[in-house]
Amino acid sequence: MANDDLQSIVDGLAERLQRSVAIDDPSIRLLAASRHFGDEDAVRVASVLNRSVSADLVERVLAHGVARWTGPGSVVVGAEGCLPRLCAPIRCNGLLLGYLWLIDTGPAPEPASVELAAEAAERAGVVLYRRLLLHERTKARHEAILRELVSADPATRTQAVADLRDEQLFPERTGHYQVVAVCCRGGDGIPAASRQAALEAGVEDGLRAVPGDRHLMVAHRTRAWILLADEQVLPRSRLDALTSRVAARFGDLTGGGAARVVIGTGAAVPSLERVVESYRQAFLATRAALLVPGIGDIARWGELGPYELLLKMPADDLAAASRLPALVALEREDGQGTLLATLEAFFDHAGDVRRTAESLRVHRATLYHRLKRIEHITGCRLDSGDDRLTLHLGLKLRVLARHLPEAAVAEFDD
Repeated sequence: MANDDLQSIVDGLAERLQRSVAIDDPSIRLLAASRHFGDEDAVRVASVLNRSVSADLVERVLAHGVARWTGPGSVVVGAEGCLPRLCAPIRCNGLLLGYLWLIDTGPAPEPASVELAAEAAERAGVVLYRRLLLHERTKARHEAILRELVSADPATRTQAVADLRDEQLFPERTGHYQVVAVCCRGGDGIPAASRQAALEAGVEDGLRAVPGDRHLMVAHRTRAWILLADEQVLPRSRLDALTSRVAARFGDLTGGGAARVVIGTGAAVPSLERVVESYRQAFLATRAALLVPGIGDIARWGELGPYELLLKMPADDLAAASRLPALVALEREDGQGTLLATLEAFFDHAGDVRRTAESLRVHRATLYHRLKRIEHITGCRLDSGDDRLTLHLGLKLRVLARHLPEAAVAEFDD
C-alpha cells in the first residue's frame, strides 16, 4: 500500500476490516471513502453522493467535542438514518486535519478495530499534512502573482499575466474574469488574527457557492479579493449566493457583533490583462458601501449611478469639492435642514414639482416658496442646466464626504 495515497489508506483499512471507511476534513466534508460492505446508512450514502452532510448534522457531530480528541472514540448522534460511529481524529504536528470514520453497530468498539483505525488515521495525518504544506506554498505563489496582476506598474502586470499562463490555471477557453472585493470594518474588540481568520473562512465558504476550481483569492489583514474565472459571466444568482455566504460565515465566526464585511463586485472583463479594471471597480464599490447610506453592505459596479464617477476622486479632493460655496451658504441659512432636504428631493425626482411635493408631503405652493428661497440663498437658478448639475453633484459629494471620518477608505495596493 502506498503511504502517500489517502484513498489507498481508506481502501486498505476497509478490506482488512471488511467494513466501509470514510475520511472527512475538519468541516466534515468528504475527502475519501471506501466501497460499502452492507454496513452503510443513509448519512454515509448521502455523504458519498454530495461530498458533505447537512449543517445540522455537522453541528451535532462537532458538539461531541471530537475536534479536541487525541484518540479514537464513539460518536452517537441519534439522528434518523445515522448509525453510531467510531471516530479517529487525524492529526499531525499538533494540527487537526480531519476525521476517520467507521460505522459501528456493536455494543462497544473492538480493540483491534480501534487500533487499526488509529494507525490508519496517523498515516492519513502525514498525507494531509503534506497536502497542507503543498497547498500553502501554492497558495502563497498564486497570491503573489495576483497582487502583481493588479499592480500600478504596467510592466509588473504584464509579467503576472505571463506567470499565470505559465501556471496553466485558466484554460484557453476562459473568457470572463471578475473581481469580488471584501473589506472588514469594526470589531475593534476582536483580535486581529481572529478577524483575519474569519475573513478568510468567509471568503473560502463563499467560493463554494460557485462552480469550478479555478477561482483564486487573496487575503490581507482586513481585506480580501476573489478572482472569478469562467467561460461565461457568472449569473447574478450565483454572485448573490457567494456574497451572502461570505457575509453570513464572517458574522457567525465574529459573533455577529460590531464587526462586519462590506462587499463590492467589479464588472466582468474579457482578459487577464484587464483584471485590474474589475479589481479597481470592486474596491471602489466597497467605498460606496462604506460611505453611502442606503446602498447596504453589498455594492455592485454598474449600479452606483453618479457615485461611480465621484468615488474615483481621492479622499482629500472629495472632501474639498464637497464644500461647494452655494451649499455652504444654504446650510448656514437652513437651521432645520429643510431647504437642503427639499433640494435633494427635487433633484431625486428629476425636477418634477408634483412628485417632489408628494414625497415631502407639502403643498405645491410651499414647495415653490422653498425653491425660490434656495435660489435666493445660493445665487443659482434651478431652470439653468449648469446650475442644477453643480448643485446636484455638490449634494452627492456631501453624502460621501460626510462619512469619510467614519470609515477608512480601501486603497488599491496591498
